[in-house]
Amino acid sequence: MVDQAFSDPGLAEVYDSLHPWYSRDDLAFYLPLVLEASAVLDVGCGTGALLHRAREAGHSGRLCGLDPADGMLARARNRADIEWVLGDLSSVSWERAFDLVVMTGHALQVFLTDRDLAGALAKIRRALIAGGRFACETRNPAARAWEGWVPGNAVEVVTADGTTVRAAHQVQARWGDLVRFTTTFSSPKWAGPRRSESTLRFLDADSLADAFAEAGLRIDEQFGDWNRGPLTATSPEIITIARATPYPAGDI
Repeated sequence: MVDQAFSDPGLAEVYDSLHPWYSRDDLAFYLPLVLEASAVLDVGCGTGALLHRAREAGHSGRLCGLDPADGMLARARNRADIEWVLGDLSSVSWERAFDLVVMTGHALQVFLTDRDLAGALAKIRRALIAGGRFACETRNPAARAWEGWVPGNAVEVVTADGTTVRAAHQVQARWGDLVRFTTTFSSPKWAGPRRSESTLRFLDADSLADAFAEAGLRIDEQFGDWNRGPLTATSPEIITIARATPYPAGDI
């Protein structure tokens, strides 16, 4: 799930340039899971890179992407053989419709309170058939990734139309498990910089496990990196594959 700044079609193009497929170890990790499933929901699908690649790789079942940024979905809709839904988990209600839900790009970290996270996980579990899987990742708070979010680590890319764009992060505040930061996009071709503000929540593995269990999602596997290395105290990622537990009798 991306920042609403990416409702701007120009910044949506920048997103693809900043995160090309060949650099996305996360999408390479998720693709085999998608290809194994018959019906897949990608929550926070962005420009649709994962589902595009799945279709290109021969997936013939149902693929559905959900994202709140219309600029991103405008690019995703380059493929018409995939369902694209503008919105977020609070605006949709699928019932046992998918055997896999994925959430890439650390999107689970946008749910900033226990209540918000519980609501999102409940919607995901509701969208899954019994035994269906949910795969996602969050940054391990022990790795303190935010310490590298400084202007000195800015990234510069050239978009498809030849525009050079610089993206720089700057942490504004940190309290508890929350980190607020800004991203400034600038280009010599633009009249001025474009700026977005985001807040992410960094939950540890135990807190995530509690939230998943409360939602009826049983954790099957966890990894600490995209090579399926074990989750350790210093791992950069908390990659989770969970399974929807059976629904109570009479539950719809």
